[in-house]
Amino acid sequence: MKDSLTRRAFLAAGAGWSLSSLASSAAQLPNLVIIFCDDLGYGDLGCYGSRIRTPNLDRMAAEGMRFMQHISANPVCSPSRASLLTGRYPTRVGVPRVLNPKDTTGLPKDELTLAEMLKPLGYKTMCIGKWHLGHLPEFLPTNRGFDEYFGIPYSNDMKPTPLLHNTETVEEPARQETLTQRYTEHALRFLREAKDSPFFLYFAHTFPHIPLHASPRFRGRSPLGLYGDVVEEIDWSVGEVLGALKQLGLEDRTLVLFSSDNGPWYQGSPGRLRGRKGSTWEGGVRVPFLARWPGRIPKGRVSNALTSMMDIVPTFLKLAGAPPPPKPLDGIDIWPILSGQRQELEREVLLYFDNIHLQCARWGRWKLHVARYNTFAYNPAPPGGRQNFPVDPPELYDLLNDPDESYDVAPENPKIVAEIQNRIERLMAGFPEPIRKDYEETRRRGGSPYTPGALPRRTT
Repeated sequence: MKDSLTRRAFLAAGAGWSLSSLASSAAQLPNLVIIFCDDLGYGDLGCYGSRIRTPNLDRMAAEGMRFMQHISANPVCSPSRASLLTGRYPTRVGVPRVLNPKDTTGLPKDELTLAEMLKPLGYKTMCIGKWHLGHLPEFLPTNRGFDEYFGIPYSNDMKPTPLLHNTETVEEPARQETLTQRYTEHALRFLREAKDSPFFLYFAHTFPHIPLHASPRFRGRSPLGLYGDVVEEIDWSVGEVLGALKQLGLEDRTLVLFSSDNGPWYQGSPGRLRGRKGSTWEGGVRVPFLARWPGRIPKGRVSNALTSMMDIVPTFLKLAGAPPPPKPLDGIDIWPILSGQRQELEREVLLYFDNIHLQCARWGRWKLHVARYNTFAYNPAPPGGRQNFPVDPPELYDLLNDPDESYDVAPENPKIVAEIQNRIERLMAGFPEPIRKDYEETRRRGGSPYTPGALPRRTT
């Protein structure tokens, strides 16, 4: 209790508040709801061109803002979620790869989650669904700033698959066909119970990660198979959450965000984008991103600004009047875009990592590929193992004119290539030693002969 009070006093002071005014100020703070899917593709919603029926998400886009250039911080699960909740690159926070049930580690305790940053300001917090940032009790949500947790601790294809309430197993294996329904019930209960205080709901769906499961109510309903059934059930769930906020009179106080952790896996659509989950081509990292806050976010806007999953933490801390956390953030405050004040913001290049390996960098419309694996994700490793080879010379893609990264324009734009390379060097100097070391080792590794835009060829 002493540590909690000390921490609360520190944060309150940093925000310009006294403890005596904290309670009255809390009543004016905005609520935040993040609805996060697992492996949902950029092209899987009606408002992004899909034929899957998603009327509630389409309405959310019509009543708010739809982003066309939103980048996940990683092409796989655990690293992306680490960045979402910390506002920092996964390679900074010690979660560069997917965690599995045999791991005894998780998101390090010296990295603050968004829930831990909001709790001292008076927020009620709940995590629902897939966690995937450490399955041992000390890493679970209730030890990372969340008052309550209901969900599975990692991906639904990992065994065992327990369903947890806080840190206790309530069902094993989890009945996956009921998860979306039960998650939604817990979300609605939380909203009713937290309605009189500011709240943060992190609702991380298990699906459409495989194996796919839908409830009897939705199974067989979509003309696009079980995957379509699953997405349509998620859309129903979103409608239930939005409806509850309206019924409780909370719409004008609540920012609702919807997105996905990375691109689609074996099923699902990346839209026109090249690549899928496990790839740093755009199809693996660009995801749907919707934002709705009636009266605060303009209706029906479509944004082409470059945004990142890491932007959510700094944006919400700014809205809550919270001080910056002890460790610097990699994301930026995008409220000027969300509020319609600005169409875009200047920002540093966004780095694309896969595991500890830097592979690409995005600067506005331009994307530079500097390294690439010698095999596609989830394929058998070639002789000598899967390795990260330098792309030499680097490949540059103009995503404004070439969204599917088909045409290398590096030879025509040497100044752009040099500028992005210089920015990469400055940023990489601030990363942990193992990340810098791997970057240097990759640069020194002899690349195989290349066909531009393709994998390295194997050498014999």
